[in-house]
Amino acid sequence: MLYLVYNSQLFFQNRKVDLMSVLIWMIITLLFIGSFVGLIFPLIPSILLVWAGFLLYFFGMSREELSAIFWIGMAILTILIFVSDIMANSFFVKKYGGSKWGERVAVIGVIVGSFVIPPFGVFLVPFAAVIITELFLQKDARKAVAIGFATFIGFLSSTLAKFVIQLIMIGWFILEVIF
Repeated sequence: MLYLVYNSQLFFQNRKVDLMSVLIWMIITLLFIGSFVGLIFPLIPSILLVWAGFLLYFFGMSREELSAIFWIGMAILTILIFVSDIMANSFFVKKYGGSKWGERVAVIGVIVGSFVIPPFGVFLVPFAAVIITELFLQKDARKAVAIGFATFIGFLSSTLAKFVIQLIMIGWFILEVIF
């Protein structure tokens, strides 16, 4: 990284690099890394950290380099993150015959699981909570376990989708800044 800072003529497009620029880039990098940590710990608002990095660059470094197409693309990808999160969980729970209560308990379980046995609680707590909820509602243990497993698969699917979309967003940002 120090190599990039000291030899930054290509990376920063021949701009003078000062201490403030280096500090801003370090904060942007930490925000982007934090956004991926937020995929494991859902209490950390991943997409907000990505946007904070974009806005920090825009207000702290350059207002001209990020095009209108970039901002529109980021808005669309942000919406896609929210839609994929909701759809993945809903799809798998419904596919296995889960109830609305099962979906709601899964969301609550992810939040509670962030505090219980991190990072594994994010997987285990919703799984167990949905099994208990569906067992109470449907009285069928085999179906309750299947729905609990579906919750787990839905969470993994939405996390993978968010990971890929965030990579695209950050990659687009880097390309937009460099070129």
